Amino acid sequence: MIFEWQSGLWARVLDSAGRMPHALLFAGPAGGGKRIFAEALAARILCLRPAPDGHACGQCEDCQWRLAGNHPDLLRVIPEADQEERADAPAEKAEGGKAASRQIVIDQIRALQQALTTGGHRGSQRVVIVDPAEAMNVFTANALLKLLEEPTTSTLFLLVSSSPKRLLPTIRSRCQTWAFPRPPAEQAARWLAERKLPDAPALLAFCGGMPLAAADMAEGGGAAARRRFADEISTLPGKAALRLAGEWESWLKGKDALASGFDMPTLVSWMQRWVADLVSVRLGGPVRFFPDREDVLRGLAGRLSVDAALGCYNEITQSRRVSQHPLNARLFLEDMLLRYARGLQATAPAVRK
Repeated sequence: MIFEWQSGLWARVLDSAGRMPHALLFAGPAGGGKRIFAEALAARILCLRPAPDGHACGQCEDCQWRLAGNHPDLLRVIPEADQEERADAPAEKAEGGKAASRQIVIDQIRALQQALTTGGHRGSQRVVIVDPAEAMNVFTANALLKLLEEPTTSTLFLLVSSSPKRLLPTIRSRCQTWAFPRPPAEQAARWLAERKLPDAPALLAFCGGMPLAAADMAEGGGAAARRRFADEISTLPGKAALRLAGEWESWLKGKDALASGFDMPTLVSWMQRWVADLVSVRLGGPVRFFPDREDVLRGLAGRLSVDAALGCYNEITQSRRVSQHPLNARLFLEDMLLRYARGLQATAPAVRK
């Protein structure tokens, strides 16, 4: 299955089937359906009797193996944490144990290399899906590069990436890149409306127009988390930043946050979107991510000079660069919120007596 906004791309990919290279890179913003597209293409390649529209038939022996999750010629290289999430098991940290890795590790590429040394089932083509490709560190990427440099005629690599610039240039150069643009706004909104998801318009805006990301938020409790974030960040600078930092630290450690994958990088990315809207309003632009909080944002933007607004955004951007592994979560949150609150207070208009 592919989405309606992918139909043109699907037709072009199928048209190139006879001259398809050994590696394709599907690149585009997260939440648009690249992963589902890659799975659909893999299904079509492995299918014995593809349908007239190019999709897998879903009935042949190979399709039944794939649907059961044990097709010998479909190999997936994904992070351990994603494997658990796709199996509907939250990637929580076990008691006294270690959290599942969100990286693709080199042992996975070594196992892939070993699997590719044997022939495919019935001598047919094999498909390897690497998703997300940017989850590879430099050692893992170099190991995959060796496989791409010495391709076999019977293996197709499908790399899925929302951040293709994070891939090694040598890997990108060995793949044919297919760009997945942002879906048209009307189609994305209609797709969400058909599913009757709560807060769909606000979530679609918050997710930058990416419908699958908005749907994941609505179904995974993200809508409530987003409302809480907007409610609480709106209280600054009136509320004590240090107190809010403590509350957010507890929030991140809660069971609901751990189960839904709500972590520090996610929280900081939300903060960056909030400040981006502040900057946009201060410069006379629209509210992009929080349209339901436009009144609050306009009130806060009135406190800021242009320089202060841009400076605030730059500081949040710097915070995001180190949000993956802060040395001390509480101090990190305190520093981020204090900088934000000071930026608002420093340029607040003086009260006339």
